[in-house]
Amino acid sequence: MIPFTRPFLPPEADYQRYINDMFSRQWLTNHGPLVQSFEGHLQDFLGIDHCHFVANGTLALQVAFKALALEGEVITTPFSFVATLNALLWEGLTPVFVDIEPRTLTLDPARIEAAITPETCAILATHIYGHPCDVEAIEAIARRHDLKVIYDGAHAFGSRHLGRSLLDYGDISITSFHATKLFHTIEGGALFTRSADLSRRITSLRAFGQEGGAGINAKGSEAHAAMGLALWPWLDHILESRASIAGMYDRWIDHHGLPLTRPGLVPGAEINHGYYPVLLQSEAQLERVLRYLAEQDIHPRRYFYPSLNLIGAVEGNGAHMPVSEDIAARVLCLPNFVTMPREDADRVMRHIEEALLLETA
Repeated sequence: MIPFTRPFLPPEADYQRYINDMFSRQWLTNHGPLVQSFEGHLQDFLGIDHCHFVANGTLALQVAFKALALEGEVITTPFSFVATLNALLWEGLTPVFVDIEPRTLTLDPARIEAAITPETCAILATHIYGHPCDVEAIEAIARRHDLKVIYDGAHAFGSRHLGRSLLDYGDISITSFHATKLFHTIEGGALFTRSADLSRRITSLRAFGQEGGAGINAKGSEAHAAMGLALWPWLDHILESRASIAGMYDRWIDHHGLPLTRPGLVPGAEINHGYYPVLLQSEAQLERVLRYLAEQDIHPRRYFYPSLNLIGAVEGNGAHMPVSEDIAARVLCLPNFVTMPREDADRVMRHIEEALLLETA
């Protein structure tokens, strides 16, 4: 069986050493030394002034909204994981969808200003598959209209734009360290900002708001930080392995001339290869390919599907988003994980080619 993904784990003894340290100190949570060490690694690696480890990426978004004191409408993308939308709804904010750019699949800056109203307080954009949004255009719009910018970088750890970490853009960026992500802490997430004032507010908000005002328990634990620290020496290997599989897929598609489209990138992008998305020519073709691959025990993922404007949580606010709806119906993420045998990558592409040939036979 070839799954969509498989979490990469460090040697058990490496993780156990951190757990033994935790046991010896009996300091399990509340911003302990392992969390502090992990945050230091993040800060050094990413080159960002303020890094805050939290329990998961959804809480990271919620804390970001509270830190920025958002109220009213937030312009956002319909092409993202449902957690992006849920975090807005949970905090009582009104999502206003703006369609995506058909080449990069990220929020289309050309459509943003038409959606701005007196109630608009922020723009929430997602770096889909670790591919950068057009951050320069988005932030120029935000400055013109005095809006906050939050980037959902759940997929963006290890990706860069113009030499900077993708997580170094916006008023606040967040990422996820869920076990399915390229780099993980089993469960976890983080917020990133260059603002010392926002950093102080985030510090308070994630620990019940102890410095004044209502907060929440969003703290990351020592046991979760331990996994991040145990995985840290493997980060280059993780990135290189993912890039190697992606390169094999690229070469197969190009050499065999398969009718699969890959998303485009903005100039200056360096992606982490955390996902390998391809676009089929139609939803019917995608479904036929999926059925054939399932018969071969190969399990890619429709990611993201459906377009968020079509789900019941925003019924009545879900305007037609033709690009996002079309992309969501045709996009497929292929298996890509660190321990994936290279012959399995060949097997995936061989069976995709077979499925496409059967369609035309």
